[in-house]
Amino acid sequence: MAFNSILRKSGSFARVLAVAGQLTKNNHPGHRALLFTAINQHQHKDSFVPRFHFSSVASKKKPTSDENLLRVIESEIECAKDTDDHNAVEEVPSNFPFKIIDSPGQQTITLERTYQGEEIKVEVHMPDLVTGEENDDDNDNEGERASQSSIPLAVSVYKKGGPYLEFNCVGYPDEIVIDSLSVKNPDLAEDQIAYEGPDFQDLDENLQKSFHKYLEIRGIKPSTTNFLHEYMINKDSKEYLVWLTKLKSFVQA
Repeated sequence: MAFNSILRKSGSFARVLAVAGQLTKNNHPGHRALLFTAINQHQHKDSFVPRFHFSSVASKKKPTSDENLLRVIESEIECAKDTDDHNAVEEVPSNFPFKIIDSPGQQTITLERTYQGEEIKVEVHMPDLVTGEENDDDNDNEGERASQSSIPLAVSVYKKGGPYLEFNCVGYPDEIVIDSLSVKNPDLAEDQIAYEGPDFQDLDENLQKSFHKYLEIRGIKPSTTNFLHEYMINKDSKEYLVWLTKLKSFVQA
């Protein structure tokens, strides 16, 4: 019954189109108006001619890849929360000689102190961690250091006006290694390259030992760097959690 109705409607529509087409062929006046009227009336009478509607819901939905990424990030956030105590505060030893300047979101911290009229600043970087046992057949000091975690330091010693000393060091559990020493001139133009001396390891051995003592007296010693090592590990875990949270917010936006 419904099928016969559809056939009748479609036949009626076809006849109208045929008449309009004949009029068009004969260039009959008003043929265009008749054709458009026939189509419009037929569309309003029934729904035989299909009409398509598109929804904007699909375009607003997050792609599957983003949803998967969010799940992985959320899982990593939960893992980071369970693994580390982010509310723990590192207790500073009573004999620690520096003031700690720790700005959230920064990769480094700064240490400051005054010693006999000198201003000493230390930039402390994230530690280089060594996990597991290293297979190293070397028995020299460098072979031993390669299997130990360490923490990089940049130590600057200022006096009133004039140049200052800059040491690039690495702190290991039982020693401080000086990688380089240079005399910096703050008044030097940027396009000028100052002579920074020979490699520290090429200096006379007694001179090297004297500079190690120089730093030790000013507070750069294993007891200091061992505390900083733990402090920076704790900072790294906190910064990592904040970083993950920012990632999640960006992907969700």
